[in-house]
Amino acid sequence: MEKFKKIFIISFLLLVYMYVCNISFLPSSIIIFEGESVNLKTIAGINIKRAKKNYAPVVQTLAQEGLTENTYNTAGLFEINLDLFGTIPVKEIDVNVIPKTKVIPSGDLIGVKMYTSGVLVVGMSEIEGEDEVLYKPYLNTGIKEGDMIIEMNNEQVHNTNDLVYVVNSSQGQSIEVKYMRNDTVSTTSITPVKTDQNQYKIGLWVRDAAAGVGTMTFYEPSTGSFGALGHGIMDVDTGQILNIANGELVTSKLVDIKKGEKNNPGEIKGSIEGGISLGGIYKNTNFGVFGLLNGSNVPDITGSEECEVALRSEIKAGDAEIICELEDGKKEKYKIKIEKVYTSNSYDNKSMLIKVVDDRLIQKTGGIIQGMSGSPIIQDGKFIGAITNVLVSDPTTGYAVFADMMIKQMRSTQTAL
Repeated sequence: MEKFKKIFIISFLLLVYMYVCNISFLPSSIIIFEGESVNLKTIAGINIKRAKKNYAPVVQTLAQEGLTENTYNTAGLFEINLDLFGTIPVKEIDVNVIPKTKVIPSGDLIGVKMYTSGVLVVGMSEIEGEDEVLYKPYLNTGIKEGDMIIEMNNEQVHNTNDLVYVVNSSQGQSIEVKYMRNDTVSTTSITPVKTDQNQYKIGLWVRDAAAGVGTMTFYEPSTGSFGALGHGIMDVDTGQILNIANGELVTSKLVDIKKGEKNNPGEIKGSIEGGISLGGIYKNTNFGVFGLLNGSNVPDITGSEECEVALRSEIKAGDAEIICELEDGKKEKYKIKIEKVYTSNSYDNKSMLIKVVDDRLIQKTGGIIQGMSGSPIIQDGKFIGAITNVLVSDPTTGYAVFADMMIKQMRSTQTAL
């Protein structure tokens, strides 16, 4: 009997844990387009319903029309409630329904410069002190590669120069350090070591900036906003997405193309030296980088016609085309096929499986290569997404992110400004 009680208690606690995890992982706010439905992954017993009191009128739909009550046909702010077994309220979720959007697909090769909000720890090494003994000042501090140092001795650290100044000014005294990991701020202390060159070191390799080339995906004339790359800028040493303070979009000159082969990814080689500033980058996300263009330079980097952003329900397997720049200053359209559409995927940038079928593109690049990320995809006259990844085993095949994911990410970052 006692054994049965223990099994029952453990099973009950596991069940409670499953429900708590499911609820905690659900977002507190959602952005959708007019005509889209709210799709949330929940477990049995959690009911979703619209709040009786909304910020804007709710368009009620009938089941015989093939729509659910979670389909929103009017722009505005709404609220949905989650309850357990129809009786216990557990969570409220805000739903921001935005109007259908029109953008200008780009395809221009661009350069990005990113500046971190703090300094990123990219490595660690022993320090030889003036006594010729090797020290590891970072031991037992809790600091790891990928952490962002944001403050030292109550002074903000904006760049590597700030860090070097504080360390040398310490004269070997312990320094209080605030660092961030996965949006969580922690505090520790570290004691610099004096070297035989009369300098102080803490044994951390850090970086405060990154740069590279890619493809601009779209430009929204009504707001001046842009999206590019279709994925975030990652640090080459830590493999983590850079937490940036700001950045800059600049013109890029195409230097060379390295064709992609099986197990050997290709690359667009570009130069941003002397590049003209096109605008500012305000957010680096898993779905691309976003910012505002300088109005004076917009005509030089667009040129495509404005088109509507497709709902993912409108995207289908079959023919489509991409826009990209493979000759300096010259953009072209190339044929691809959408092989699979992962309609329910809202969690990463692998929304569609695509294949290059245009012989001209295969001849030039071998397929999808680095630098083409962000190339806009058009189907039936609508902007449906952007290239994000290539399969190393087959350079003609890769992934693309839904256009609506990039637009929603842009809207959420605009709201945060």
